[in-house]
Amino acid sequence: MALNIADLLEHAVDAVPDRTAVICGGRSVTYAQLDERANALAHHLAAQGVGTGDHIGVYSRNSIEMIETMFAAYKLRAIAINVNYRYVHGELTYLFDNADLVALVHERQYSDRVAAVLPEAPKLKHVLVVEDGSDADYSAYGGIDYEQAVAQSSRDRDFAERSPDDLYILYTGGTTGYPKGVMWRHEDVWRALGGGIDFVTGEYVPDEWTLAEQGKQGALVRLPAAPLIHGAAQWAAFGALFAGGTVVFVPQFDAHEIWRQVQQHKVQVLTIVGDAMARPLLDAYHEGGYDASSIVAISSHAALFSHSVKQEYLATFPNIVLTDAIGSSESGFTGIGMMAKDADHSAGPRVNFGKDAVLLDDDNRIVERKPGAVGRIGRRGHVPLGYYKDPAKSETIFVEAGGARYVVPGDWARYEEDGTVTLLGRGSQCVNTGGEKVFPEEVEGALKSHPDVFDALVLGVPDERLGQRVGAIVQARPGRRPDLAAVEAHVRTQVAGYKVPRSIWLVDEIGRLPSGKPDYPWAQRHAAAHPPTVSQTQ
Repeated sequence: MALNIADLLEHAVDAVPDRTAVICGGRSVTYAQLDERANALAHHLAAQGVGTGDHIGVYSRNSIEMIETMFAAYKLRAIAINVNYRYVHGELTYLFDNADLVALVHERQYSDRVAAVLPEAPKLKHVLVVEDGSDADYSAYGGIDYEQAVAQSSRDRDFAERSPDDLYILYTGGTTGYPKGVMWRHEDVWRALGGGIDFVTGEYVPDEWTLAEQGKQGALVRLPAAPLIHGAAQWAAFGALFAGGTVVFVPQFDAHEIWRQVQQHKVQVLTIVGDAMARPLLDAYHEGGYDASSIVAISSHAALFSHSVKQEYLATFPNIVLTDAIGSSESGFTGIGMMAKDADHSAGPRVNFGKDAVLLDDDNRIVERKPGAVGRIGRRGHVPLGYYKDPAKSETIFVEAGGARYVVPGDWARYEEDGTVTLLGRGSQCVNTGGEKVFPEEVEGALKSHPDVFDALVLGVPDERLGQRVGAIVQARPGRRPDLAAVEAHVRTQVAGYKVPRSIWLVDEIGRLPSGKPDYPWAQRHAAAHPPTVSQTQ
């Protein structure tokens, strides 16, 4: 079977050519138009010598052109490389070199940054520029107008046969250091993230045409709120497109604009990244009085979706299905949980594991499934190949257990009495205070359940007696000044005393990545550079 990203999209094109595929920034394209434009772009790139295995950088906010570029790359058996639009010179220089970019598609507003990096990227020979309303000059490096390239190239779909072994690479910044390119086979990433396995039943989709054929009967309108430079949004979009759905984007996260798009296009499924998107979206909904009656499901993934915020959503939208999915760029889908009103998930996201997921102990043995057992999440089956150009780092995330190869990206979880699993958090961010382990996500959820707290990040602070003490950076709700003693008292009702933050920094805004994921390095830098608003050493 041709379980290849480009083939899977082309099957949907052939099934529903006249259906709207993508809407963004006041424009839309049908499946046939998306396919033709991606074909034209692929032919243009091929004429510049771009071919099988070559890497094409995509440096853009959410846009139709970004989707077209990714599919054009896969049609050529080339590889699209996501470029974070918030990167500065050093990060861009590293990524362009590490990813071996030979071509680049970028929004015009980033022309100055591209011009500064190009002299340090000798492999990068061809640049296409997407108009975005800015007046930045790209003539110095011979950038080609994107629309001109598409208009002057063949729109025929006449490409060589592709393979399920073709590579998909996703660069992920993680929590520390420079970004790493996670390598997947197309078939594996489709099975892990793109709808090739039923996430609820664990059953395989029987063949490459199933999703497209099902789409003929009708499909949902979906809005991924995260930036397409991140895997969560890419696979929300790809999975919808493989099934003939309509995908709505906003160029950059804007809570009010998202609700306007929901109202205008009758969006049925909204995908978000935890509290960082959930909270401003809920505030904007209440402020704007939008019609969101079309929404049937809201799904969070890739970051903490705290218990208190979930309850606010269910109170506001009592008839929706609310889900919380866990996984990572390295592991793919690991588990999903459905949230019911008044269910107690206060200790952390509680999910049903996928059939290929287990917990592993420190000696890489499979943990017995009994209540209270804790371990690192491992997943076997359709897993990535490793990190691009980094075999040593690749080996750190794979282990052998029970005769199978597992990917273990570092998340910890606990088995519950009802057979579900509670996600505890990333081990690399775990705070060791006097020998007790504290996972930041649990304490962040407790902090954000206080009515005066809008956002929070929890970190370890050096302590002479305990090794580390728990610290927190807190952003208040607009117009409020939290009584930190009252916040502490509230948190003590939610978590054990040793988990309560002893140092708190109040800030105007929490630092987060474009995806909405927590920026823990920013938190560490802020804590090191500023005295805490309140601190207890005992």
